[in-house]
Amino acid sequence: MSAPLQLLRNYISGEFVASEQTFPNVSPIDGRTLSQVCEADEALVARAVAAAKAAQHGPWGDYSASQRAAVLQRIADAIERRFEDFVAAEVADTGRPVQQARTLDIARGIHNFRTFAELINQAGSECFEMRAADGNDVFSYSVRKPHGVVAIISPWNLPMLLMTWKVAPALACGNSVVIKPSEDSPSTATLLAEVMHEVGLPAGVFNLVHGFGPGSAGEFLTRHPDVDAITFTGESRTGETIMKVAAEGIRDVSFELGGKNAAVVFADCDFDAAVAGVLRSSFTNSGQVCLCSERVYVERPIYERFVAAMKAGAEALKIGYPDEDGVNMGSLISHKHRDKVLGYFELARSEGATLVTGGGVPHFGDERDNGAYVQPTIWTDLGDDARCVREEVFGPVCHIAPFDRDEEVVQRVNDSAYGLATALWTRDLKRAHRLSRRFEVGMVWVNTWFLRDLRTPFGGTRLSGLGREGGRHSLDFYSQITTICVNP
Repeated sequence: MSAPLQLLRNYISGEFVASEQTFPNVSPIDGRTLSQVCEADEALVARAVAAAKAAQHGPWGDYSASQRAAVLQRIADAIERRFEDFVAAEVADTGRPVQQARTLDIARGIHNFRTFAELINQAGSECFEMRAADGNDVFSYSVRKPHGVVAIISPWNLPMLLMTWKVAPALACGNSVVIKPSEDSPSTATLLAEVMHEVGLPAGVFNLVHGFGPGSAGEFLTRHPDVDAITFTGESRTGETIMKVAAEGIRDVSFELGGKNAAVVFADCDFDAAVAGVLRSSFTNSGQVCLCSERVYVERPIYERFVAAMKAGAEALKIGYPDEDGVNMGSLISHKHRDKVLGYFELARSEGATLVTGGGVPHFGDERDNGAYVQPTIWTDLGDDARCVREEVFGPVCHIAPFDRDEEVVQRVNDSAYGLATALWTRDLKRAHRLSRRFEVGMVWVNTWFLRDLRTPFGGTRLSGLGREGGRHSLDFYSQITTICVNP
C-alpha cells in the first residue's frame, strides 16, 4: 500500500490550518500527484488578513529595525539548515535541474533575507535644516513606517527566489504579510511557513494562503479592504486586473510583469561568449523567466554564422530528469502551460516561420513522456508584426533576425508593448553606453545576462510592470514615509 499523500496546509496566525477543499499538486516531470493542497476559501483569507492586521498592534509593532534585521538573519540561517529540503521541494514542483535549484533558486532566497537585513540596518533618513521667516532654525526629518498588511502574490517560475524577494523587504520594513503562492508551486512556500514557525516569528506576521486567482484566494486577498499594499509578479493581464482592484481604497502596488525581451548581437562581439550568453538567456529554466530573450537581433555580417552556432548549441542541450549529470533543461511547469507553448509552435508555422531546430516534444520512452517537456526551439524569417515576435511565449524559444544599422535595431527593440530588459553584446563600450540609454526598458545588460546587484533598482515599463524594487527602492515601496518638521 502506498503512503498517503502529503497535505500542504495554509498558515494563519502562527498555526497550520487545513480546509475542506483541496487540489492536487501534479509533477511536471512525470505527471504523478505529489501532494494535496488545502485551498483557502474567502473566510480563511479574511482570517489571514485579520491576523496580519492584529500583528501590527502586537510585539512585532515594537521591533526596532535592528531587531527585524536579526529576525531576517535567523530566517536565512534556518533555510540554510534545511537547504536540501527546499531544493527537493523546488525541483519536485517545477521540474528544473537540481543544480539550478541549488545555485540559483534557494541560494538567492537565502541571500534575499541577508541582503535586506543588512539594508534595513544601514538605511538612513533625510534631514534638512532651514531658517524660518521668524528667524528660528527649523529641522525636518523623515521616518519610515510600515504600510501594515502587505499582500504578496508570487509566481511559479522562480517560486522561492521571487517570493523571498518580496517577503524579505516587507518584513524588514515592519509589515505583516499574507502570501498567495502559485497553485503550481506551493511546496517551498509551505516550507517557508515552517521556517517562520521555527524561528518564533510573532503570530500573524507571516501568513500563507493557498489557492487560485479569480474566485479563489488570489481574488479574495487582493479585494480585501484591510490589505494596505499589494505586490505581484506574474502575467501582465493579471496585473491589470489587480490594479483595477487596488484602485478601490487607493492601495500601493508594485508589479513585475511579462517581457518580450531582446538580445542585440553586434558583429564586433566576442562571438563565442555571445552565443553562450544568448543560449543561456533564451533557454534557462526552459525559457520560463520574464527576463529571457525571445527576440534576438544579429548584425548581418555574422547572422548566418550565429544562427548555425545557436542551432548547434540548442541541439546540444541535455533535457531530462532534474538530477541527471549535465542536464541543462527540465520540464515546463505544467501540462496546461505546455499546451500554451505548443500552441505558439503551431502559430509560428502558420505565420511562415523557418524552423531552425526544435518545435516539438521530446520522447524518452519512460515516465517522462507523461511530463510537460518541450524542445528548445529557434525560429527565423518572421516579420516584426508576427504574433510570435510580439507576444510573450514564456517557453524555450527565440526568433533570430538580422539587422544592419544601430538606428534600425533600436527602433525594432523598442517596438514592443513590453519594456523589461535587453541584453547587448559588443566590444564597443562607447556604442554600448550610447545605445543602452535609448532602449525603453528597465534593465540593460552589456556582455552578460541575469547578473544582479540586489541594491540596484529592478522593474519594467509599459506591460512589463509598475514601480521599482531592489535596494532602497524596495525599502521605499514597503514603507510609508512620514516627514516630521520641528520648530524648536
